[in-house]
Amino acid sequence: MFCYVKGSKLVALSNQLIGESSQLQKQTSKVAQDVLRMGALVEESFRYCHKALFEGELEAVSIIKAQDREIDRYYREIEIHCASILTLQAPVAQDLRILSAFMQLVRDLERIGDYAEDLGEIALKLALYTPHPCMAELAIMSQQAQIMLAKTMVALSELDSEAGAKIKLLDDTVDYAYERLYKTLAYQRDIKGVVEPIVLLALAIRHLERMADHATNIAQRVSYIVTGRRN
Repeated sequence: MFCYVKGSKLVALSNQLIGESSQLQKQTSKVAQDVLRMGALVEESFRYCHKALFEGELEAVSIIKAQDREIDRYYREIEIHCASILTLQAPVAQDLRILSAFMQLVRDLERIGDYAEDLGEIALKLALYTPHPCMAELAIMSQQAQIMLAKTMVALSELDSEAGAKIKLLDDTVDYAYERLYKTLAYQRDIKGVVEPIVLLALAIRHLERMADHATNIAQRVSYIVTGRRN
């Protein structure tokens, strides 16, 4: 549903970032492709944690763990590659802006991957309890955050200068969902049995809210790459 890293998208981003004129530009193109590939893994991990939480597909948790190791590998390699380019190639102007933004946005991607792994662990624990009535609303919040991430990565592939403003509007929707769900959980009375499910659900909505925030950060960095202006 949200897969965006097709060959044409990689070519589109590379062509917009750089041509074929220098070693610096070729290296920057390689970083851009790795960023999109990392983003594809993060997006897939998000889908898997959704399946584990809301569709009972608990076997997805082991897949998320394996993917998180791959995400971390991309994160380290991209940071090292960017640092090497900055040190050895002495980029200026747009190339410097692109590389610095890449180094920042992969941190956001890595954090989203970490939250996906955490949500997988929460799914394993929640599976022991009767589903809470708020699960349907929580699933919608998760879908909204996934859409944000998907649109953000498309914006990166297309270098959409308006990405920051567009994704911020979607983030407001997730924030409202978080506030509603938090009030539902925090002010629930006459809880029968243990309170662990309530605590786990409170953690889950916080993780989803933070994932949406990181997606917003990435979109704002995309706008910065294109315009040179910080929101």
